[in-house]
Amino acid sequence: MDLNKKSMKKIRELIVFTAILVVALWKFDTVLEGAKNIWGILFPFVFGGAIAFVINVPMSFLEKKIFGKTKDGNKVGEKLARPISLLLTIILAVGVIALVMFGVIPQLTRTIASLMISIANFIPQMQDWIREFSHNNQDIMKLVNQVQFNPDQAIKWGISILGSGAGNMMNTTMSAVGSIVSGFATFFIAFSFACYILFQKEKLHVQIRKVFFAFISKQKAEAFLKICSLTYQTFANFLTGQCVEAVILGSMFVVTLSILKMPYALLIGTLIAFTALIPIFGAFIGCAVGCFLIFMVSPKQAILFIIVFLILQQIEGNLIYPHVVGGSVGLPSIWVLAAVTIGGNLMGIVGMLIFIPLVSVLYTIFREFVYLRLKEKNIKQVTKTVVEEYTAEEIAAMEKNIKKNRE
Repeated sequence: MDLNKKSMKKIRELIVFTAILVVALWKFDTVLEGAKNIWGILFPFVFGGAIAFVINVPMSFLEKKIFGKTKDGNKVGEKLARPISLLLTIILAVGVIALVMFGVIPQLTRTIASLMISIANFIPQMQDWIREFSHNNQDIMKLVNQVQFNPDQAIKWGISILGSGAGNMMNTTMSAVGSIVSGFATFFIAFSFACYILFQKEKLHVQIRKVFFAFISKQKAEAFLKICSLTYQTFANFLTGQCVEAVILGSMFVVTLSILKMPYALLIGTLIAFTALIPIFGAFIGCAVGCFLIFMVSPKQAILFIIVFLILQQIEGNLIYPHVVGGSVGLPSIWVLAAVTIGGNLMGIVGMLIFIPLVSVLYTIFREFVYLRLKEKNIKQVTKTVVEEYTAEEIAAMEKNIKKNRE
């Protein structure tokens, strides 16, 4: 067998890879512990990269819309565009958090208080309904009469839980303080790293390209960078579309519920806006919670709320979502459902958010690979009954175009 330098190199790489794999399996616990330590070191930088990715979407939008015209030789405008856009983005994010904290949390506190009173008033009504429905069946009524709710007891129970939790926290004060300090330090490092990435993103982009072209063949480097670009665009489009769609849907519910004079309009609208960030199933979670809150006040209005929800969902799904989010991820509906299901099972809510754009990227890459393979086999089109091939003239024209592009 003729072994040239290329074959010997592949054999050496295979031997080294096999040796590393055997050692890793043999000392699996040690390798796992080492991986955890490495992840603990890298986590602030990975977290910073995620923060930079999320902030970059609105920051780039503001930079283009507000300061786009300053990049025609105005050096002062070029220097100030990025910092001001980043500052406006941070102010916007802090404003949203403050709106939720000061606008929703007080109402949520009042809602919990009124909910306890509503539950206490609802239980006798429920007992009367069951008594009429069961024709005062003694066996059923014995079970129903055992259901009681005392708001004062509920408050005492909640205070006792908080007290026990506070007691446990006092027993581990030093560890709690250490965790808080560590968390702040991690966030500070991550946020600082994110700001550095955002300020130097063009320079970092060029440096990364240089590294890939230096150590990988040009064809592989271009293919990998193309995949990275596709991944970024898909995730950015999905994130932007989901946020805009959630804000529109939440605003629709706040306005509609306020017009119909339903209780908890702001709270339910905000809740649906946040849960709508979860694709497909999110808004229904907000619907279930909102229906329960309204049902405690008025069962008739709860039925009306379900009708309003179904109507607004149809408007959002058929008119708003296709135009706002549209085909931003380029994924058929059946694969969106599969991505949400798989992501939810593996990683919960975070998996639902990540897997749609991730599956979209894999779908796009696989689709291009399939078309490339069909083109290599001179297959032009595949239908249910016919496999159409390229003619000799079309093949000659394609080869001519390829040769021309190479030149």
